[in-house]
Amino acid sequence: MLKEDVRHMFDEAAGGSSSSLKQIDTIQMLGLNYHFDDEIKGSLDTIMSTKDKNDVCDQENDLYTRALRFRLLRQHGYEVSQDVFKNFKEEMMMRSGNLKEWTVRDVEGILSLYEASFYAFEGEEILDEAQKFTTTHLKVQLIKANSIISHNKQNLSKQVSHALELPLHWRVPRAEARWFIDTYKTMQDMDPSLLEFARLDFNMVQATYQEDLKYVSRWWRELGLSEALGFARDRLVENFLWAVGFNFEPRFRNFRRQLTKVNSLITTIYDIYDVYGSLDELKLFTDGVQRWMLLLFDVI
Repeated sequence: MLKEDVRHMFDEAAGGSSSSLKQIDTIQMLGLNYHFDDEIKGSLDTIMSTKDKNDVCDQENDLYTRALRFRLLRQHGYEVSQDVFKNFKEEMMMRSGNLKEWTVRDVEGILSLYEASFYAFEGEEILDEAQKFTTTHLKVQLIKANSIISHNKQNLSKQVSHALELPLHWRVPRAEARWFIDTYKTMQDMDPSLLEFARLDFNMVQATYQEDLKYVSRWWRELGLSEALGFARDRLVENFLWAVGFNFEPRFRNFRRQLTKVNSLITTIYDIYDVYGSLDELKLFTDGVQRWMLLLFDVI
């Protein structure tokens, strides 16, 4: 039922790109996007199909919507130019007289542009400059001067601090979802159905990870390498979390299990070379591995 409620939200937001974009962003931050791949793609296709109209509107629209649209489209592989921010320099010059007042008033817009700037390709100078500008103003005027933020915007201050620690584009989605669930429940525009769905989904997916970890732990214990090679690092859980970070969706559980196995073996082999073996021993070991690989490929 909760899933259908969220789908209904897509229908309600279909008419306006701004509301659609904010909804998509919230769903992704809550870690629910894998349930709504078709709906998200449909919404972004609609927004992209009106590109010319949106480009005109972007120059007049608020900075938050302009930057959010850019970030989500790039994140999902759509071709969108940095030129939507080409007037950014001019806007800053026009506001130079009351720049401090503007940056305080449009914290959400600056934060949105900050996150969007990390989707820059090499050589995109407009986005590079936008990143420097937003980082400076978020640090100086928000983190070092908390009095600027009114009491009813403490959530925004928390989001800014979190973003400055590490931008969204660089974070592990599942860990970010856990953080955002706690943040979302205190927001004024929080949707109770969406929050409940996010909590239930997180717990259900977490149970899947626990089963995956039991499986690879049993495999690792039966393999016996940690006991036989006491010098090697025993980092099974770390390797498993790396696999979760690479792909968190429940349906890819076999991928996570096999990747954890491969990474654990690679870590062990690396320690054999780096810590334990002598040069002569490693030459023999390398020769044995190469022969094994040739035999393996012949069988395949």
